[in-house]
Amino acid sequence: MPMSPLEHDHRYGELDQVLRAYVGQPADDTQDRPSVALTAYLRHTWHTRPWALAVAESQVREYARNPPGRLRLRLGEFYPVPDVGLAEDGVQDWLFVLADHIKRGVEEGEVPPPAAPETHWEWHARFPELGQFLGGWFSQDMPDECDTHDTAIADYVAGTHPSLVARLAGELGELLALDLDEADYAQALAELGMEVDPPEPYAPSGWLALVMARLSGPAAVYGPRP
Repeated sequence: MPMSPLEHDHRYGELDQVLRAYVGQPADDTQDRPSVALTAYLRHTWHTRPWALAVAESQVREYARNPPGRLRLRLGEFYPVPDVGLAEDGVQDWLFVLADHIKRGVEEGEVPPPAAPETHWEWHARFPELGQFLGGWFSQDMPDECDTHDTAIADYVAGTHPSLVARLAGELGELLALDLDEADYAQALAELGMEVDPPEPYAPSGWLALVMARLSGPAAVYGPRP
């Protein structure tokens, strides 16, 4: 019988978060060195949900100790580990390596220092509303849907709850605080789903600052005031 959503999250929810961090990244962890993907997961989780690391260690290790058979996987009774580029007979040992890294980090307080995201997963985990904004309003279809970048911003604000607009403004401030090079800001925009260039004459960082200022300013009032 397939798992219910509650059972899935209870048994495999954080394991799923760990493995999502490997999308597009090599699973090249060793006993001495975590991969870029695992480092990204550890950095983000340490600074946002440190309590979840113990859950991750437990779920990863338990899955490695009791890997499901193919029949139970087909029946939907167990979480299927996605393809991470390893041979099937190497996945179990790899999971133990992940669990050991997570455990050692928690027990020894090995907290990755704050840094710019390094992977696609980390960009979206750290800037979720910015990913929604850029991917939803500035995809390659934007020129067919909105006349200008300003129109797209206004459309987002008009249809989005004010609390999410405020969250986006905060994420923009956090991104600008990273003080990246313009090429790195351009890469960040691409990672977060933007498929059109910023409007002339703005560089990526300048346009991000402009968007933040417009979102942070007072809302426009139309018609006579009461």
